[in-house]
Amino acid sequence: MRAALAALFLAAAIAPSGAVEGKLVLYTSQPNTDAQQTADAFKAKYPNVTVEWVRDGTPKILAKLRAEIAAGQPQPDVLLIADVVTMEGLKGEGRLAAYPDAKTDGIDAALIDKDKTYFSTKLITTGIVYNTKAPFVPASWEDLTKPEAKNLVAIPSPLTSGAAMIHTVTLTGNLKAGWDYYAELGRNGVQASGGNGDVLKAVSGGDKLFGMVVDYMPIREKAKGAPVEFVFPKEGVSAVTEPAAILSTAKNPEAAKAFIDFILSEEGQALAVSQGYIPARADAGLPPGYPDRSTIKVLGFDAAAALADDQKNKEKFTEAMGQ
Repeated sequence: MRAALAALFLAAAIAPSGAVEGKLVLYTSQPNTDAQQTADAFKAKYPNVTVEWVRDGTPKILAKLRAEIAAGQPQPDVLLIADVVTMEGLKGEGRLAAYPDAKTDGIDAALIDKDKTYFSTKLITTGIVYNTKAPFVPASWEDLTKPEAKNLVAIPSPLTSGAAMIHTVTLTGNLKAGWDYYAELGRNGVQASGGNGDVLKAVSGGDKLFGMVVDYMPIREKAKGAPVEFVFPKEGVSAVTEPAAILSTAKNPEAAKAFIDFILSEEGQALAVSQGYIPARADAGLPPGYPDRSTIKVLGFDAAAALADDQKNKEKFTEAMGQ
């Protein structure tokens, strides 16, 4: 009885102030299964809230939102999308609401917007995937420029993928060679096209033997028996962080705040781990197949600068790769 009462008082203590009820509209780029699990888990904690979610790739979600804004009828209360660059753009337009009282205990301050308008929920890193028939095991980004890898490397195109552009800008900003690294890749027969799924398909099928890809895809496929391995290169990896934000036009701001707190909580972060992702909270553990977190070096990335230089970076990439 005492334990039950203690649990009840604890729940009351951590619940957001005011009644959390009504409809919450979530726009997300999560895979369908993850989006449904996230909505279900939130609703289990807040049964008086009805969650309506819309899922698509970040560019399509943004296009839908912009069309609604143009019509004077933005629908979402919360965005949960792929990258902070998109969030920086929306923040600059005044489309995001600050949430200074968000419960961010346990989250690295570097993963949170300094003005608390968006909050990273996980780390989806990009490293190297290789087929088990590859002629060598890569350990460095430079290994993809080796003669043995000539014409055998697939990478997603940053001209069409926001995550791939973040990866490109991160590498060129941290590797000693800078943009010359991509020029070397181009000379080694690397062609950038499609997205991460296309890269994984090419490498697992043996059409290519090496690739740049987001971590969870090959780790999941290896567990299913695919002939692939994933490497966190020694120089470090880039990361997209699937940030969440409250819209300044949110119709249910109390439910939106509750959602932000939930997704950053121990419970919400445990959900991310169960879905196969590196959580934002370092104390939430890791999914099977990942090395110790201390061995994963995440390279620095300036989202505001990347947003300002987006067109210039696309031109540099095209020039460097000769594409």
